[in-house]
Parts: sequence; C-alpha cells; structure tokens
Amino acid sequence: MNTFGTLFRISIYGESHGNQVSVLIDGCPVGLLICEDDFTKDILRRKSGAKGTTPRIEDDKPIIVSGVFNGFTTGAPILISFQNKNTKSADYNDLINTPRPGHADFTGKVKYGGFNDHRGGGHFSGRLTLGLVAAGVIAKKLINPLSVKAKLIEAGGEQDIDKAIDNAIKNEDSIGGIVECTVNEIPVGLGEPFFNSVESIISHLVFSIPATKGIEFGSGFQAAKMFGSQHNDNLIDTSGKTETNFAGGINGGITNGNPIIFRVAIKPTSSISKPQNTVNLKTGKQEELKVQGRHDACIALRVPVVLEAVTAIAMADLLLLEQKIPRVFTSKSEK
Repeated sequence: MNTFGTLFRISIYGESHGNQVSVLIDGCPVGLLICEDDFTKDILRRKSGAKGTTPRIEDDKPIIVSGVFNGFTTGAPILISFQNKNTKSADYNDLINTPRPGHADFTGKVKYGGFNDHRGGGHFSGRLTLGLVAAGVIAKKLINPLSVKAKLIEAGGEQDIDKAIDNAIKNEDSIGGIVECTVNEIPVGLGEPFFNSVESIISHLVFSIPATKGIEFGSGFQAAKMFGSQHNDNLIDTSGKTETNFAGGINGGITNGNPIIFRVAIKPTSSISKPQNTVNLKTGKQEELKVQGRHDACIALRVPVVLEAVTAIAMADLLLLEQKIPRVFTSKSEK
C-alpha cells in the first residue's frame, strides 16, 4: 500500500522515470504557513551530485498543487509534486529479463506479472523518497518545538566515512551505513501499547525507506548483553528524566519524556559497476550482468534527511492522536 497514517496521512505515487513523483498529505491542520522556499534546505540535503552519490541531477522543484492558499494550509489535502526530467531509461532495457541481484527487479516482475515499470527501479526506486522529504518538511513545522535530527555515523563499517567511500568507488562497489536519529522536546504519553507503540509506528515508516535493513532503539541489541541493574534507567525527577537513556525514550511503547534515540542500518546499493551473476528469465540460465546507469556508491549518505522526514511524520500523527499538536490558528482573523 502507498498510504500511511491515522490522522496525519500521507500517500506517495510515481515512478523513477515516470512524469513525476508526488506526495499527498491529508489531515494537516489549517493555518500552517507554507511556501516553496520551506522545502529548499531538506531537498538539497537529499540531492545527489556529491562524491559517492548518483550523478543523476534533477531540479527537484516542489510544485504545490493544492491544500495551500495565500501561503497557509487550508485543511484540504496538500498535493506536492516533482517533475522527472533527467532520465536515461534505455540503461534499464536489459534488466527486464536479467534482474539485478539484491534489487526488486525479480520480485516486482513476478508479483505484477511484468506490468510494473522497470525503468530506474520504477515504484521501488529511492526517487520516491523525495515525496517523503516534502511531507517531512510540513510535519517538522507542525510538531515544533519537537526537533528531529539524523546523521550518518558509520559507512562501510568505518567511522572515517570519506575514506570508506573512496575505497568503494575505487573498487567499483557500494557500501552501506548506520544513521542515528534523535527526537528532542517530547511530551510524556505518546503511543499505545502493543500494535501502536511508538517503536512500531516509527519502524513501519523507517522500513518504507528503500535499503533499510534494521533498526534499534536506545541500547538496541547491546541490551541482550547487559544486566537489568545496568540497563534500567534510574528516574531523576517527576518529569520522567532519567540518569541514562538505554530505553531510547520509550517504555511500554509510550514516550517517557526523554529523547527518542534510534539507529538504522542501510544496506549497500544493489546496483554496482562490478560484474555479478544473475539468471536470464527467458532462458533460465545463469549469466553475467554488468549494471548500466547512474547509481549511488553509498546511498546512506542521502538517508539522514529522509529518516528525519519519516520520523517527523510519525510524530505528527502521534501528537494529533494525543491532541497535543501546538495550536496554529482557529480563525483567519488571528493571522
């Protein structure tokens, strides 16, 4: 499905080499100040062109189609679209019958009977994260003063990220990375136990980011090696502040007032220049594949802003459900 959320709902559509990619946001309160310049900073953070990223450069100019009038949200669904202009679809013609290892070429063809758009990965492409970033810009404004910050802390198993990227490029290969995200100024009480826990909602959205392979909150997998006396976060005061934050800001699926901290594992980009083996779906025989086209040596470089976006979207929905979204406007006269 391409829709997520309960009250703050987003829907994405488009393909990597289609006419456009877009996001539809429903449930945004009225009176939120929005203009095209609001999107510039985060879109530039996601943009390619730097070392280790794809040389495909798009304008990525947001077109606000609906839901904003005279610079303010109207309460109607907000549609934001981006044109695809710099496409080289011919690079993907051979992949119809020779799927890339590690990519969705094979599963997509089988699931959709070959009717899926294979160009640039089609609807499976990381290109669609542009819509997530756009929705995240609005969500960040909506949840203020909550702040969401993410950063790449490791690439290719190295903390020297620049060196790791140089090695990947030299070897015509790709590398993954680990991105850490922190949410501050969180009220106590967001989330519901079990199926709507804060971890469940955030994780659901995090795994909508292509190349995500894992997530851990607070101490994460290290918790399995600790004693309870080590892992328990001792309370300091009645606000819920704790001496440590091994819980990552969440107890019983509910925010405890401390910062939410989690880390996400991003796999290496599937499309690499180094020859690989695949199966020709027509002949049924294995053959060598050398992927053409333009691809990221380290897609994790562009993930932090996307991770911030999906986290802000999750927090916006949680705050609306708890009726804790900061008041915007109740009438036009208050502007």
